[in-house]
Formats: sequence, structure tokens, C-alpha cells
Amino acid sequence: MPILGAFMVPHPPIILPEVGRGEEKKISNVIEAYEKVADEIASLKPETIIISSPHSVMYSDYFHISPGKSAYGDMGRFQAEEVSFDAEYDEELVKKISRIAEMGGPDFYEKSDGNQKGQGGLSIHEFPAGTLGERDPSLDHGTLIPLYFICKKYTDFKLVRIGLSGLPLALHYQMGQIIQKAVEETGRRVVYVASGDLAHKMKEEGPYGFAPEAPEYDKRIMEVCGSGEFKNLFDFDESFCEKAAECGHKSFVMMAGALDGLSVKAKALVHEATFGVGYGICTFEVGGPDDSRHFLDEWRKEKLSELRERQKDEDPYVSLARFSLESYISAGKTYHVKDLRGTYYENLPQEMLTQTAGAFVSIHKNGALRGCIGTILPTCECVAEEILQNAISAATNDPRFPMITREELPWLEISVDVLDKPEPISSPDDLDVKRYGVIVTSGHKRGLLLPNLDGVDDVIQQINIACQKAGIPKGEEISLERFEVVRHL
Repeated sequence: MPILGAFMVPHPPIILPEVGRGEEKKISNVIEAYEKVADEIASLKPETIIISSPHSVMYSDYFHISPGKSAYGDMGRFQAEEVSFDAEYDEELVKKISRIAEMGGPDFYEKSDGNQKGQGGLSIHEFPAGTLGERDPSLDHGTLIPLYFICKKYTDFKLVRIGLSGLPLALHYQMGQIIQKAVEETGRRVVYVASGDLAHKMKEEGPYGFAPEAPEYDKRIMEVCGSGEFKNLFDFDESFCEKAAECGHKSFVMMAGALDGLSVKAKALVHEATFGVGYGICTFEVGGPDDSRHFLDEWRKEKLSELRERQKDEDPYVSLARFSLESYISAGKTYHVKDLRGTYYENLPQEMLTQTAGAFVSIHKNGALRGCIGTILPTCECVAEEILQNAISAATNDPRFPMITREELPWLEISVDVLDKPEPISSPDDLDVKRYGVIVTSGHKRGLLLPNLDGVDDVIQQINIACQKAGIPKGEEISLERFEVVRHL
């Protein structure tokens, strides 16, 4: 049985009379729309309600599904302890979701006999989701506020609560597909609630100030969700979302994945930003199968075609890095400059063979960093050799990520930064995040951040990130160096 219906809702504490103490009346349209959502859910009579919440337990590389038989939560942190809920979890559905994730998602799960295991007993293709890593079992306000409205109209249901992650949008959509498969296999009558506020920087006088990206984000997301054209959810750049300070986008993408391949009648009920934060409510009436709505497959085909076209125009620096890492990942072959004679060698610019410099190779996949390693100063006989070695290291030895697999190769976007010699500076005033990279040093600890990175908008932020990478505690005395780069795409 497919999911019965889905709903996109906000979670502002001020919407509750016990918290707002009269201020909630300023968003009466949002309250009215929320009550319509609760009425629709009551009419569907779900056995289980799934809520994805940005404020549940969250990891950078894992989707946390709340475990156990039940959970309690209240609005005490908002001075309203009297607003509280005891929720019974749907343990069977949680177990099924975790099992499908363990087996790698719907596609691999259907083809597997359940016995293909790797080291530690984990599935070779395991999808990063499950009930591990519970830090706080209490229900968060991103869950409590939808429950507040729903439970006034309907209480005969169990709950599944799922957190978001730092993983790319495509994996949030896949998480939704896993949820859909689990719902089908258990035969549950399920409603999906995607909890999430929109942009937080809608007004100068608001609690988070104003950013021009905020009203643009809200306009776009309401158009996308109000029309049900979920493929366009992938078009929201990560840096753009961060500048808008939204919190619900990945929750909405996960919901879209749960409705993959199903007809949807979407309706936007309300959008307001009275308090400087965007609140949007949309409803999604779910119908039967619709092969035109496999949006992740469609997006992947378009993305892969785009990447192939872009690779045709890669400059020699990037082309050499791609050749090196693909040769290593596909065949275990490590190339040096001397091995390139008769092949790549003749096509390389002379400066790559005669000049020395530090070089960083950065790898992205689906818009997210997948590996970045380089050298501050030259360690090899020429820039070409530096790139050959660092490309392999970025693909295999970045401690933040697992080794890149052969299946990922077509999806990789690669850039190469060739560094000028660093120079010491006496003050952050000598930095410019667009022009200069920074090196911070404290004793034996040294950290580097490249210039002109998405989401890095000021010098202090740039220095702090470099310190974090080096493990330098806040407030510790540091020395600064700056450098310029030539970036090859």
C-alpha cells in the first residue's frame, strides 16, 4: 500500500498559544491552514505517521531513525512544559526501513538474497541509515508542533521519526524511496509529514536579519512544492540554501522521495513571513503509479549528460587529475610523468612539466565535497607530477570520506588549484576570501583553506574554518600566511 498523503508544514514555537501568548494571532492564516492539514490527516485515518524533522538527531553522514517503543517530549525549552506528548513508535516499520537501508536501498534489496556481507557484518552496499547513535530520545519541537495540531483531531496512530543529514539532496530523496518501499512491504496506512521552516532571513527586523536569497528561496520553494514538480528541488544550490538560512529543504526532498513514481495533486495553502521566518504549508494528495514522476532517475540522467559534456572541455590540469584517479580506481594503476610519454605527455602545456608548485585536487559529487588533498609547497619535480599524486590521494586518503568507488567515477566534478608561494601576513586585514587562501599555524598544527569557496563569505569565517581543520582551539595564538591560486575547472 503506498503512502496515503503527505504534508509540508512549519514548526515555529510561537504558533502555539502556550508559547505565543497572543503573538500567534498574527499568523492566524498559518494556524488555519495547519488545522486543515490536521483535518485531512484525520480523514485518512493513518496507522502510522512519519515525520522527518530538522531538529531530530542529525549526523553529517547518516540518517538517524529514532529507536525504541516510545518517546516523550515537551515544550519546556520554550517555557511551555504543559505542552507534552507521549508517542508510541511503529517498531515494525522502523525495523523494515533499517533493513532495506542495510541492504543498500530498494534496488539492491530486491535483487539480494540478504547474505552479501562485508567486513563487520555490514552489507557491501549499505545505505547510511538506521537506529544507531541515539543521543537524545526526547521528541524535538520539529516533531512536537505537527503533533500538537494533529492530535487535536486524531490520535489513533503510531509514529516514525527520522532526522536529516549532511549528505547530498540525492541521498535524501533515496532515503524517501527506502521509506516508500518499507511502507509497501509492511502494508501500513501511512501519512508523511515533512516538518521544516523556510528561509530565516526574510526581514531586517527579524531574529536572523535579512538576506536577498531568503525571499527568493521562499518564492521558489512554494512554486515547486505548490505545483508538485519535485525534480526542481534538486536545483537549489547548497550555498544558496545556506545564505537563505532555510531549515526544511532536505525534509521536503525526503518526502518527495517517499512519493517517487506516484501521482500527486499538490496544493499550496499558505505562506507567511510575519516574524522574519518563512512558514509554508502544502498538501499532497497521493494517487496511483505514475512513471513520469521518477524524479531522481530523471535528474541523474540529465546530470550525467551535463557532466559528460563538461568533461569534454576540461583543461589539461583537470584532465590529468581525472586520468590519474580513474586509472587508480579502475585498474589500480599509478602513473608518473615518465609513464605518460607517448600518451598524455605530448598534450600537456610546458609549464606543467617545467614549473614546480603546490597543488590541491578537489573532488565534488552531486554538489557536495567528496575529497580534497594537496600540497602547500612543491614536493615533486613538476606540477604535473604533483597533480598525478594528489589526485589519487584526494580520491583515496581524505580522512573525512571513504575511498571513491568505480561506480562514482562518472559523477565526479574535479578542480585543480595551483598555489603561489605563501607569504606571511600580520593581520586578517591583509586577507580577501575571494582572492587569497589562508594558512594558520600554531606550534606543530597547521591548517589551510583555499580561496573563493562557496559559503565562505568573510575573513573571520575563513580563518576559523582553517583553525578547525588544523585542530587549533578557539582563542589560541596563531600566525597567518596568505597565498593566491590559479583555479582550473
